[in-house]
Amino acid sequence: MKKYNPEELKPAKLHEIILGCISPRPIAFASTIDKNNIPNLAPFSFFNAFGINPTTLIFSPARRGTDNTTKDTYHNLKDIPEVVINVVTYDLVQQVNVSSNNFPADTNEFIKSGLTPIDSHHIKPYRVKESPVQFECKVRQIIETGNSGGAGNLIVSEIICIHLNTEILTKDELIDPNKLKLVGRMGADHYCKAFGSAIFDVPKPGMEAGIGIDNLPEKIKNSNYLKGFDLGILGNEINFPNKKELKDIKTHPFYIESLSSANREQFICKKASELLLNHKIREGFALLTIYTNET
Repeated sequence: MKKYNPEELKPAKLHEIILGCISPRPIAFASTIDKNNIPNLAPFSFFNAFGINPTTLIFSPARRGTDNTTKDTYHNLKDIPEVVINVVTYDLVQQVNVSSNNFPADTNEFIKSGLTPIDSHHIKPYRVKESPVQFECKVRQIIETGNSGGAGNLIVSEIICIHLNTEILTKDELIDPNKLKLVGRMGADHYCKAFGSAIFDVPKPGMEAGIGIDNLPEKIKNSNYLKGFDLGILGNEINFPNKKELKDIKTHPFYIESLSSANREQFICKKASELLLNHKIREGFALLTIYTNET
């Protein structure tokens, strides 16, 4: 592996590495207002949620690495510590990109980006009508991490009102990612979609601890044909296949087909991986277990 010392890198190179490796990142489309009541819109991908009691959203309008200047959003929040954080969807992303231009401070980015300002209920900055989720926030604290180019200015804010477009909700009033269609920021000019085929599920462990990868049979744990992805699924199971599961797997088409395979271990592992990926975990685990017990 190549090793870097951050202190020895030029800011542009360090910025490139950080943004390329810590991704995808959610985007805070921040709406603020200055002391002359001029609205401002700007996207920030140094952003995330850090607690719900109290609600804590943090984003960073960092100092510019090119000339060490600070951004309009930062100055606005110093004067009026209120912000609407709007989410960025695929339909919005190009207009959001327009707002990121380095316009003069007295520019209204709502007009430049063709977006619609609507009144907030509790704070002065406007919401973005086209965004399906809008968080009205009060700024609790601004943490300046440094005074050199690239230094962060952490805007620690608390949500005081949430606006959700009902079209993004399921019947149970949960957020449907395929209706919301968020995008994430990556390195360089890259973005990614957070919907459709990009989504996959990784069920959280339950209250009862899983068996762990360390307790898997050696032939499973050290197989050349299984990946950490597969082993992680198995390690989260709370028990090994029982006698009935092992008996039943012998009638499975994958097991029967494996009996005539030239490389049976590779075939078994490949088919077991398919079962695990399709959430047929007990069958995949049993297929691997019965094979290792036979060899």
